[in-house]
Amino acid sequence: MTKKNNADQNHNLKQDVDGTKAPEAKVTYSMSPGFAEFLLSLNTSVALTSYQSSKLYLLGKNPKGGLMVNEQVFPRAMGLRYHQKQLYISSFGHIIKMENILKPDQWINEAFTQCYVPRTAHFIGDLDCHDVGVDKAGRLVFVSTRYNCIATISDMHSFKEVWRPFFISKLVAEDRCHLNGMAMDQGEVRYVTAVCKSDVIDGWRDRRANGGIVIDVVENKIICDGLSMPHSPRVHKGKVWVLNAGTGELGFVDQKDSKFEAVAFCPGFLRGLAFVGDYAFVGLSRPRYERFEGLPLDQKLKDRDAEPWTGVQVINIQTGVCVHWFRMDGPVAELYDVELLPQVICPKSVGFATPEAQSLITIEENSA
Repeated sequence: MTKKNNADQNHNLKQDVDGTKAPEAKVTYSMSPGFAEFLLSLNTSVALTSYQSSKLYLLGKNPKGGLMVNEQVFPRAMGLRYHQKQLYISSFGHIIKMENILKPDQWINEAFTQCYVPRTAHFIGDLDCHDVGVDKAGRLVFVSTRYNCIATISDMHSFKEVWRPFFISKLVAEDRCHLNGMAMDQGEVRYVTAVCKSDVIDGWRDRRANGGIVIDVVENKIICDGLSMPHSPRVHKGKVWVLNAGTGELGFVDQKDSKFEAVAFCPGFLRGLAFVGDYAFVGLSRPRYERFEGLPLDQKLKDRDAEPWTGVQVINIQTGVCVHWFRMDGPVAELYDVELLPQVICPKSVGFATPEAQSLITIEENSA
């Protein structure tokens, strides 16, 4: 079993450069007072991914007190979806379905109440898979950013196209509009986000500041434009919510006027959004690379005399106030997705193709 990690401890992240070990760099966690108890009061845990660190992070209430942070390596960890008590994650070249192997009265490592183990892996190749979901027919669907489309798995091929924006002229391995986010509604793909509506290879990079759009998949039309690198559309309480990542704003689309209505500013490049009741869990990243520079976020941070940070802020969507937060300091600068695990108290995961996964053997009971 892996060693459990407490959030008030420092964690070491080792990096390989040209085959040699880089000096250890510490990743430190901090959080608002009462954050673990807050999760317990909502009867939920939090899942985060970082393609930069290639890790899945699970946050839960440690039965012995405080917040538990469980880390496992999943190369290029990106999209998350929790559906019918199964956790889906897009990893490099794969989409993996994980099952909780513990019964309600079972524990592992004297702390974890759920243990998610990879049981099914679909090999899709390098499609630059972003958001993932499961539709009402039980079909796995995902965003292939490289091919500018919504896709599903195929038994024989890398993928099968489900839908593409009306302005993309052909299915080709050219990230043209940087299609990234996908919102499910009543079991179907309903809304997507893209950085722009370009139909040329890598065209999105020239439209990062204000070319962003939200598309209604069913109506096949743009319902909001003028955004800055929008991500993570979600349907909640009858509204289409979206993260205007390049401005650091959480908000929703006023479909009557086709406008983005900001509800809260968070100090970071925003990706990853999940809801429970009146609370939005928003993922923040520190924009370190050229693709994130020169965005409206820069001026907004300057106006507030603030620095961007990495982690999660919990926003009350009625007031726009941050009520709790979880922060990561150190070399992990970028998160991609945020998902909630309802009725899960203290989860852990088992890494794909690890010694632990090989040795953790469970047997299905014979009903006879």
